[in-house]
Amino acid sequence: MGSYSIWSCLKYIPDRLAGVSFVVPVVNYWWRSLPDRVVKDDYRKKLVRWSMWFANHAPGLLHWWVNQKWLPSTSVLERNPMFFNDRDIDVLKTISGFPMLTQDKLRERSVFDTLRRDFMLAFGKWEFDPLDLCNPYPQNESTVHIWQGLEDKVVPVQLQRFVSGKLPWIRYHEVPNGGHLIVHYDGICEAILRSLLLGEEQVSFRPNTAKIIP
Repeated sequence: MGSYSIWSCLKYIPDRLAGVSFVVPVVNYWWRSLPDRVVKDDYRKKLVRWSMWFANHAPGLLHWWVNQKWLPSTSVLERNPMFFNDRDIDVLKTISGFPMLTQDKLRERSVFDTLRRDFMLAFGKWEFDPLDLCNPYPQNESTVHIWQGLEDKVVPVQLQRFVSGKLPWIRYHEVPNGGHLIVHYDGICEAILRSLLLGEEQVSFRPNTAKIIP
């Protein structure tokens, strides 16, 4: 969720960034330059719209809902194939999961409100469109990367491909058979750091350029 603040840094203070690696960053469905043809069949857009309405107009009702005993436990949600692919589910069997998303934590109003504000900022109305950004590093004094799982069910790959097509100065990487939790896969975190810090590029993470939508 922190990706929205990094886009702002690229817009306003790029000279203060040594480099950026976005890992499966959120794409706001209401960025002005995101055409309807890219998102019209994406069921997530409708889910986000309803979630935004409740987060903005009925936060108390939303907080009450997540505290109900009949709400599925996070262990069920985290292993739901609607959100995670097979590799993600294997990862979730070995890591502790997402501590802030447990029912015990969500009952704490401060935790709930923090997540609600993050969500509203990420999917709310922005004062600029990241897809209109010019290359902040024309002399290659720094680099910006996006890492995306090919099978990500939370942030769909077609959105990330569109972003990288509109911003060709971003170095785009795709993880084959990768879901939303690629940063936890063996070797991926090291590959992200080596690409950012050393400029190394692994052939296996190069996207099919024919599928990059300008």
